Amino acid sequence: MELSDFGSMVFGDKAMRERLPKETYRALRRTIERGRPLEPALASVVANAMKDWAAERGATHYTHWFQPMTGYTAEKHDSFLSPAGDGQVISELTGKELSMGEPDASSFPSGGLRATFEARGYTAWDPTSYAFIKGNTLCIPTAFCSWGGAALDKKTPLLRSMEALNRETLRILRLFGNTEVRRVLPTVGAEQEYFLVDRAMAAKRLDLKICGRTLFGARPVKGQELDDHYFGAIRPRVAAFMAELDEELWKLGVLAKTEHNEAAPCQHELAPVYTTTNLAADQNQLTMELMRSVAERHGLLCLLHEKPFEGVNGSGKHNNWSLQTDLGQNLFDPGENPGENFQFLLFLVAAIKAFDEHQDLLRLSVASAGNDHRLGAAEAPPAIVSMFLGEELTGLLDSIEAGEEYVSHGGAKLRLGVDVIGPLPADVTDRNRTSPMAFTGNKFEFRMVGSSMSISCPNVMMNVAFADALCQFADELEGAEDLQAALLSLFRREIRAHRRILFNGNNYTQDWVAEAERRGLLNLLSTPEALAEYTNDKNLALFTKHGIYSEPELRARREILLENYCKTIRIEASTMLEMAEREIWPAVVKYTGELADAVYRKRRALPDLPQTADEARLRALSEGSERLARATEALHGALNELHASGMTVRAAEYRDCVLPAMQELRAAADAVEPLVDRRSWPMPTYTEMLFYE
Repeated sequence: MELSDFGSMVFGDKAMRERLPKETYRALRRTIERGRPLEPALASVVANAMKDWAAERGATHYTHWFQPMTGYTAEKHDSFLSPAGDGQVISELTGKELSMGEPDASSFPSGGLRATFEARGYTAWDPTSYAFIKGNTLCIPTAFCSWGGAALDKKTPLLRSMEALNRETLRILRLFGNTEVRRVLPTVGAEQEYFLVDRAMAAKRLDLKICGRTLFGARPVKGQELDDHYFGAIRPRVAAFMAELDEELWKLGVLAKTEHNEAAPCQHELAPVYTTTNLAADQNQLTMELMRSVAERHGLLCLLHEKPFEGVNGSGKHNNWSLQTDLGQNLFDPGENPGENFQFLLFLVAAIKAFDEHQDLLRLSVASAGNDHRLGAAEAPPAIVSMFLGEELTGLLDSIEAGEEYVSHGGAKLRLGVDVIGPLPADVTDRNRTSPMAFTGNKFEFRMVGSSMSISCPNVMMNVAFADALCQFADELEGAEDLQAALLSLFRREIRAHRRILFNGNNYTQDWVAEAERRGLLNLLSTPEALAEYTNDKNLALFTKHGIYSEPELRARREILLENYCKTIRIEASTMLEMAEREIWPAVVKYTGELADAVYRKRRALPDLPQTADEARLRALSEGSERLARATEALHGALNELHASGMTVRAAEYRDCVLPAMQELRAAADAVEPLVDRRSWPMPTYTEMLFYE
């Protein structure tokens, strides 16, 4: 791909400059950069230019591309053709069609925000996220709301949270005499982990087709014990996939930068360059969609589930979050001497306060049935939210709290003892891969997000929590006579109040779990526990104060997520029963019969022979099949005994009754798998799937 092709399928700034009249272009840029509304008359000019641009690139249809509460994207395609009389047609896209659509909202999750018969919903153009072409369709990013105006999507709350964060950050900047900055935007770089497996092989597994993860599977003969896959040479087949994926993403303006093998066999990662949070969220949705479609063209299946294979690493999405002004300044940049950078210190202390006071929001923002399998394992942070700052910044905060001078240890050099390699500058902080929230130079890396999730909700929570801390600080400092003295007093108080959230050690150890409990940190191990915090009084007050969610919108989201949790587990349990009863059980019975015949013939031929290995295996198979039968019946019983009508109690029943029954059925099947002849086993094994050619 030529460099000039980057963004060629995006109606971005270059296309707008070339296609729009100067006044229209300036007005649209003001909308994008300052959040100002676009006049309806100008929308018609933009729509016509956008249609002409898209048509020249083969587009025949347009769609309002939106992100309902399903976790996926949605689109309804309309052609550019309109009747012109006398049986003729014209190609057009009106300003009204660009600005607003009316998809049927009746079949999207609403959490009770509308009755079933209230089908009307609206999509509204989001000019801050560029339109793009996918196939023969012009995709127009939009918000999605009900007939009554309630947000039914993930984009609307994200945009609201960005406005709240901008408003409160500007108040702080004005305190420091900065009158030039007009807008502050959160930025994100979302690192995406995923698995690639052979598509033909995966097609033979019902669990992968229906659930996106394996529900059965004995451990492979080799996993990731040797650490040889991580950053290893990329298979030619996978490299070809990555090359095409990069090209498709670059055309859509997604600056995919880094790609490599991850820790587990068949696991990989893609990392883009950071961009505005709203755009990053849209681009990550596109990235996941393209990963699936490009993989298909290479005979591969892309698995985005958080734990597709038991016993090897799961997949996450590292959300690198920061703040940037419209003048290009990163507000989390410590500078050469962070101890004298009071503005940086204020933003750092605000983050500590925000993430401590709202641990529950960070945890519930990543709550799902899939992510529950991943959090706390050896490749993901635990369900306890903590912050890593490194020794340099932690020491600085300790000195501020104690009122003492801090001597920086920055500027150290790493010497490798090899003459040809000179001294390397050392960072002031290491990277803590076990930490849920790590400060990594000029940004916070939130590592709890699951690989299949939209990044919108986690960023809503980070934005609003941080905005609220800044709001409280601004209320206190705006009337201060001596700003520096007021700042030092505020720093000492807030560091003392919230230092429990700071932890630079190994988050995987049981010692940390016990220490976190002593500190009073939350440990919400499951999705039902986490989602129960959604609508507590503290969070209701927070979201309504900053205009992020109304109370009905907030309650609806909790209901939708709990329902999704229940439905996911029920689908997985039903899939397990289908596989156990129609695939695994018949295979075990058939092979047991074949082995029994062989044992019988051998015993007749050699009646005095002591017990043989064949007979021992036959006994193990018989015992294993009995365990399998009992576990199958137990799972049937667990599903049939669910009686709760309220979604909160029902989710707890699925967690406490159905999941343990599923785990026992899996254990029974996985124990018998190694005893069955490979030719008789009805599905590809872990070894075959993880080490395909």
